[in-house]
Amino acid sequence: MKNLILASNSPRRKELLSLIGWPFTIVSADIAEHRWSEEAPEDYVRRLASEKAAVVAESYHGLVIGADTIVADGYELLGKPVDQNDVWRMLVQLRSRTHQVYTGIALLDSDSSQDFRAVCCTDVPMRSYSDLEIKSYINTGDPMDKAGAYAIQHNGFHPVNDLKGCFASVMGLPLCHLAVGLSKFGMDIPAELPGRCQAYLNYKCPIFMQILGQVKGF
Repeated sequence: MKNLILASNSPRRKELLSLIGWPFTIVSADIAEHRWSEEAPEDYVRRLASEKAAVVAESYHGLVIGADTIVADGYELLGKPVDQNDVWRMLVQLRSRTHQVYTGIALLDSDSSQDFRAVCCTDVPMRSYSDLEIKSYINTGDPMDKAGAYAIQHNGFHPVNDLKGCFASVMGLPLCHLAVGLSKFGMDIPAELPGRCQAYLNYKCPIFMQILGQVKGF
């Protein structure tokens, strides 16, 4: 078993990684998250995840997991809102439409320099929530630290309608993609992982076998 290091302070990523059942250490990765000119959303999250893993691997020994998640409406990236007006703008823009959430993951062994990178893109169909629902959600304070100004798992707002992709990726860590990467480093993935993930998210995932088919034993 390699020493696992999660290069993120995200509580959602911590909770999701815990479902694998292995011990891990959390180390925050402090990098500049600037988008390069003409950089596609997929390339952007892949690069940031890699940079996060690399900066932590410089000071810590083990298998470092870097991750980055963005909300994209076409070519426009919707980051964390700057104020309540920005929350309103984003949620009205996304209402009744489908956008994409990209999560990039990067695994880097600080000792061997072996690495693995992947990007999960999920189509996210937003429901036709009302202006009153937006106001109520803003009053909870929840959207202020969320990319795209929403949390897919929020029990009160329920912004998403009929998702058919990776729920965990929209939360910040696509566990099946991560499992594929971990298997490349010789780590045995618990057979219970898909069930744990779906139970935790209360979501029947339609794509997990498509992804985990790359892992021996699934």
